Amino acid sequence: MVEGKKILLGVCGSIAAYKSILLIRLLIKAGAEVKVIMTPSAKDFVTPLSLSTISKNEVLSDLFREDTWANHVQLGRWADLMLVAPLSANTLARMAHGHCDNLLLAVYLSATCPVAVAPAMDEDMWVHAATRANIEKIKSYGNQVIPVEKGELASGLYGEGRMAEPEQIVAFLEQHFFFSKELRGKKALVTAGPTHEAFDPVRFISNQSTGKMGIALARELAQRGAEVELVLGPTAQKADYPGIHVVPVQSAQDMYEACLKLFPGMDIAVMSAAVADYTPVTFSPEKIKKDSGAFSLEMTKTRDILMTLGKQKKPGQVLVGFALENHDEVSYARKKLESKNADMIVLNSLNDPGAGFGFDTNRVTIFEKGGAEIRYEQKSKQQVAKDIVDRIIKLS
Repeated sequence: MVEGKKILLGVCGSIAAYKSILLIRLLIKAGAEVKVIMTPSAKDFVTPLSLSTISKNEVLSDLFREDTWANHVQLGRWADLMLVAPLSANTLARMAHGHCDNLLLAVYLSATCPVAVAPAMDEDMWVHAATRANIEKIKSYGNQVIPVEKGELASGLYGEGRMAEPEQIVAFLEQHFFFSKELRGKKALVTAGPTHEAFDPVRFISNQSTGKMGIALARELAQRGAEVELVLGPTAQKADYPGIHVVPVQSAQDMYEACLKLFPGMDIAVMSAAVADYTPVTFSPEKIKKDSGAFSLEMTKTRDILMTLGKQKKPGQVLVGFALENHDEVSYARKKLESKNADMIVLNSLNDPGAGFGFDTNRVTIFEKGGAEIRYEQKSKQQVAKDIVDRIIKLS
């Protein structure tokens, strides 16, 4: 995580500079301290006032100002990471050839911390032989280059050269610089979100799960080095993150089949999805019309994914289940731990404010096969995911 890290952000003259505002906001929200350096031309695209307000630090741009000078050596030693985003073709060329005619370049040349760059330019510039050579040259110096995206460009054309989105940049930094790799070489299966149990072409039975907790777990596992298969029910949440392969499903049966196929090759399985307990017995191929009479729907039990995996679990595999209760919570969680042959049950209580479906926070109690019972205070779901993965690593 970038929490507690010092990030030195260099902003170059590019239309993509407007994204630096959101990038700073995301880094600070994640717990980082951010200082900003702008090239003179960057001020034509975004104001120093905007960036200083968001970062809560003075924005620096000039090597010399009146009778003072910016200590570029000190800045380069202060940071845990220097990030240039957006990186223009001009600054790229200057970095590649060791030029030092502005503050950003002076800091870059004297930085003792790792350096990452997020290029942004039009496709013709991006694919030009000189640009390709400059990219390879700065890579040879040990710098990390965040891949560009394909999309609409400032020229109005569509192609490669678009700067990565701020969320992807933060994910890249976390993945490549700030996470230990305790789970490198491990494979993890995670289920997340609700299931939709359809009874006609337009209607279904479901629950209020958003998938936030499961996606946070998948992300945390990937950040620790695991290869993650995320079996994801219908949700509006984004799950695009390096190291995560998403398997989209709709129904409980879809999720059951996907898990049974994937589980034998997994080291870790975390069943955090809110799978429907019941599904309609029949499906009407035509929309059911409303009439004056009462409407009833016959339901049948869905297959128990956690119990099925528990029966198939091999030595060395870690199986984690979730329990959402509002009555006699501890008793139900302990029974579930034993009956499903799980190694861990994560209990959510509907009685806890700010926990459960739809919230960005959660409060959990972890029950482990060895008898441990660990209660946590309310935290963000990403922090809860970290706590859960910490316990999984101890069991692995």
